[in-house]
Amino acid sequence: MKKNNIIRNSFRLALSLSLLVSTTACTMGRDYIKPETRSPDSFKEMKGWKIGKPNDESIGEAWWKVFNDPQLNALEEKVNISNQNIMAAEARFRQARAAVQAARSGYFPGVNAGASFSRSQKSENIKGSTGTVNSDFMLPADISWEADLWGKIRRTVEASQAGQQASAADLAAVRLSVQAELAQDFFQLRTLDSQKKILDSTVELYEKSLEMARNRYDSGVVSKSDVLQAETQLKSTQAQVIDIGVQRAQLEHAIALLTGQPASNFSLAFAPLEVSPPPIPVGVPSELLERRPDIASAERHVAAANAQIGAAEAAFYPTIRLSAGGGYESSAIDKLFDWPSHFWSFGPSISGNVFDGGLRSAQSQQAQAVYDASVAAYRNNVLSGFQEVEDNLAALRILEEEAKVQDDAVKSAQKALDVSLNQYKAGTVSYVNVIISQTVKLSNEKTATSISGRRMAASVLLVKALGGGWNSAALNAPDNMQTANEADYENTKQGKP
Repeated sequence: MKKNNIIRNSFRLALSLSLLVSTTACTMGRDYIKPETRSPDSFKEMKGWKIGKPNDESIGEAWWKVFNDPQLNALEEKVNISNQNIMAAEARFRQARAAVQAARSGYFPGVNAGASFSRSQKSENIKGSTGTVNSDFMLPADISWEADLWGKIRRTVEASQAGQQASAADLAAVRLSVQAELAQDFFQLRTLDSQKKILDSTVELYEKSLEMARNRYDSGVVSKSDVLQAETQLKSTQAQVIDIGVQRAQLEHAIALLTGQPASNFSLAFAPLEVSPPPIPVGVPSELLERRPDIASAERHVAAANAQIGAAEAAFYPTIRLSAGGGYESSAIDKLFDWPSHFWSFGPSISGNVFDGGLRSAQSQQAQAVYDASVAAYRNNVLSGFQEVEDNLAALRILEEEAKVQDDAVKSAQKALDVSLNQYKAGTVSYVNVIISQTVKLSNEKTATSISGRRMAASVLLVKALGGGWNSAALNAPDNMQTANEADYENTKQGKP
């Protein structure tokens, strides 16, 4: 009866201490406040653009569909499930999510249990020892719980949660980067196809010009030099056609890598670029902070660093731990579970570091420095985001104007070539004039095609700079929610499409 009273009193004491800790606990460090940043009222380079909102239906997570290219759509879908960089980023996200659970485990007591058996014999030369062999059967269990009186565990959990959100944003940033890289490579390859189409057409015209020069030479109207010049121009252009094959093959291989396929098994059919940049809703600069995953990731790293300051400050205060143990011990197994074989213990403990050579101060200063660096990195990311949007808005606006002027240049070059050919046929100018006119026309046509490709690339980069339809609200998803990439990853392991 007396023993039972002791046990009851011990548990009452433990409960009282727990309630005392829960009511007097505090959290070290300052609560997180998002760093201030400067956002302009509007983008300087935005003229004539539609003002979009983050949830604008014309730009969603499948942003590449605005280009209305079925083959690009198919390739982008493969990227989402087969790109190895995305899969690695998804694995890092799962790692960060597991770290949150590991941090939360500090809220709960640790319970250990075991079983042991030993036989021993003491030396007969020891006073009081009879030299008999003893058996010891033991079933111990112990519970230990650290009171989070200063908020160290809470701050650690807070930092881990922010780290998980940063990792989720990093995953979105990697996915967007890979998707944009694929779209750029795709349109660059189509630009090369357009240039090859121009060169193939030019080769046909040069072959006719060579035939005309040969006929005029056979008739004694012109010298052999006209034929040689026409042959040189034809061969030079044919060499350009061949050279495009090198760049095109490399772009095919790059696209294969991005879609998670062996380069040897992948190819894209010839198809010249025949689309123009679609209208893209830009929105206002302040919304950019909510739409870019890299900016969101940098902000979450700031939050994590802020929480780590509190965890470092909590190390200056003593640790309070409650522990209890008990079990059964007997020299005979048939008596192991008899009540006289039981044992137990209970007791709180408090401990603190009296001297550490400045370790905790250094760790606190280190945490503060990490926070300051994170704030600077976040603000720099914001400024870089504004710059990228301005860069590509300017590129699209200027390239559109350049394309109009270049189209006029192509038309003028064609007229100049027609005049030169007529004059050459009439015998009023040499073949050099024809070559010059043909070269100018080809150069202007290639430049016009290059501008079209640059406009498409700038359009892709603008979408990327705007966040590609992503929104930071995605970071508030439940911790146990399975990401889309996790489902894709599981399907890939199981051989499902």
